[in-house]
Amino acid sequence: MPVMDGYEATRQIRLFNKEVVILAQTTFALHSDRDKAIAAGCNDYNAKPLSKDSLIEIIKKKL
Repeated sequence: MPVMDGYEATRQIRLFNKEVVILAQTTFALHSDRDKAIAAGCNDYNAKPLSKDSLIEIIKKKL
């Protein structure tokens, strides 16, 4: 994103909406990326390549 990254976007969204579910998705699969996403306010994290089954499981957890 040209103005801010996803972590900052999540922090900004959390300032006015604490209820929306935010799922971080990235092509990088470092353990620290998951921790960074959760710390920024994401509800969960999924690394690419995206598995349909794993996405469905994450969605079910959040409902």
